[in-house]
Amino acid sequence: MNTQSVLRATGIGAILQVAMVVAGHFLPALRDPGLAIGGMGISALAGWRAAGGGGSLGGMLVGGALAGGVCAALGIAVSVLFGDVPPSLLLLGTGSSIVTGVIGAAISRTVRRG
Repeated sequence: MNTQSVLRATGIGAILQVAMVVAGHFLPALRDPGLAIGGMGISALAGWRAAGGGGSLGGMLVGGALAGGVCAALGIAVSVLFGDVPPSLLLLGTGSSIVTGVIGAAISRTVRRG
């Protein structure tokens, strides 16, 4: 796992997640199901970016999980603070985004090897 790549991917993902949540707060038409799909997509992209630093397969997948999960948790936390989603979504949404971060990392590795 390349720590710099994971930190960079997490930061970019967090900025995108929070921007999406803020947009959804002020434009309610974006919320359902847009935020869930968009959030997992951003987490997959964060996982893809985190894996870009190379390393072992396991390290790349862990990096993707961290980047995808942390950026989603921050975005969901902002959404909870806005009152747009219940606090219980923090656990479910973060778990889903960990999985999509891993998927993004796996796809990144496959494409880069191919």
